Amino acid sequence: MPVIFLVEDDAELRTKLRDLLLRSGHEVLEFNNGKDVLEAYQRRRPDLIITDLVMPEKEGLELLLDLRRLVQNAKCIAMSESGPVGEAYLEVALKFGAKLTLSKPFPDEEFLEAVNSTLEP
Repeated sequence: MPVIFLVEDDAELRTKLRDLLLRSGHEVLEFNNGKDVLEAYQRRRPDLIITDLVMPEKEGLELLLDLRRLVQNAKCIAMSESGPVGEAYLEVALKFGAKLTLSKPFPDEEFLEAVNSTLEP
């Protein structure tokens, strides 16, 4: 069963995404910002990290950079609100190591397709 770290400060969206992942057979550990993810990553290496980019305390871009320093091949999906600023953040996220990006809001099917394709070897 793939282990996924879900990093999202919007509790309602985090719950929705968690439920989608659980119904798809994934184990999910939730975080409301990037601050505690690195410590958890040291204890349990997830198969995938899905992170929002704009969050309090530690943003997703900073988390991606930290993960890249820690392990070169971490599989990550970055999410951000649609619009010019969000799209710019998503472009930077790809340069910082994200494998895929998603513009919020997105359909459930698009989310699950992104997860499945990123988890493939």
